[in-house]
Amino acid sequence: MSALPTPDRPAAPLTVAKLRHDAEQFEYLLARGLLGEDYRAVAASYRQLARQLKAEGISKRQQWRATERRAIGSLYNRMLYRRAAPAIAQVLGQNWCGSAVEQTYLAQRPSIAVIDDFLSAPALESLRAYCLESMIWNSLRYSHGRLGALYHQGLRCPLLDQLAASLREALPVLIGQRHRLTQLWAYKYPARMPGDDVHADFAAINVNFWITPDQANLDPASGGMHIYDIAAPPDWQFEEYNRRPDKIRRYLSAMGAQARYIPYRQNRAIIFDSDLFHGTARCHFRDDYASRRINITLLYGQRHADMALPAPEQQHSHWRSVALRRLRKV
Repeated sequence: MSALPTPDRPAAPLTVAKLRHDAEQFEYLLARGLLGEDYRAVAASYRQLARQLKAEGISKRQQWRATERRAIGSLYNRMLYRRAAPAIAQVLGQNWCGSAVEQTYLAQRPSIAVIDDFLSAPALESLRAYCLESMIWNSLRYSHGRLGALYHQGLRCPLLDQLAASLREALPVLIGQRHRLTQLWAYKYPARMPGDDVHADFAAINVNFWITPDQANLDPASGGMHIYDIAAPPDWQFEEYNRRPDKIRRYLSAMGAQARYIPYRQNRAIIFDSDLFHGTARCHFRDDYASRRINITLLYGQRHADMALPAPEQQHSHWRSVALRRLRKV
């Protein structure tokens, strides 16, 4: 158990979303005999504090009170339990062909390929259990109560490492030796969310997939992803193409951008050019712990490093790096 937060180690902000989520997770683990009974009182303390913050009209507060430090200071936002997720015999599903996915991706503008039955059944089951049981949802900076888990802050297990390596083998042209894994993250959503800010990412290739069962999605017309047919301008910096939704939307409007909507489906992966602007659609999922929408994203390569690489014209003449063409509607 970690020590109380101190001025040398600032406490994470208290958020209503995190407190409610963790209270539910404590109870989920208790029901499975994975935590001691002492944590039942901890869950109650989390719920009480969440109600107190909401009553004060506060969704997020950085400064802790002394009573809060004494009650949960040594527990809050700590990895108190993590489920094992070992490598397995076959991590990828058997119903899709890597070469066909690459052909689709390279032939389409914008560059997008959708894969159903992405993971094998044992891999999906193991990864879903890992995400439900592991207390790794410790990135709290996101809007609308969305929680994040990052590779370098706990979202790491042999199964995910196996998946990252297997994708490089299955997609040798798109990823292969050309692009290494640069980031891996997961997001867990509240039952209702109006939609995520449109953005682009810093990588070359995005692999995004969903693991929550379809039955949890109360509105099949929502919960998926919008991907626009416009790429981030090569001269935009990270803060512009990733964290300036106001500027991005003005740009998309000026360019006459059109969005392709990818409907939500469990075990569906979307592989797309990281330069394309994209965002999560509004969500309406069942309001219980196991039904929270979870997506996992693997990022391969670096945006600017990829721009500098020569395109492999001899093998795939239709491949064109974003940096090697003029900014245009893709």
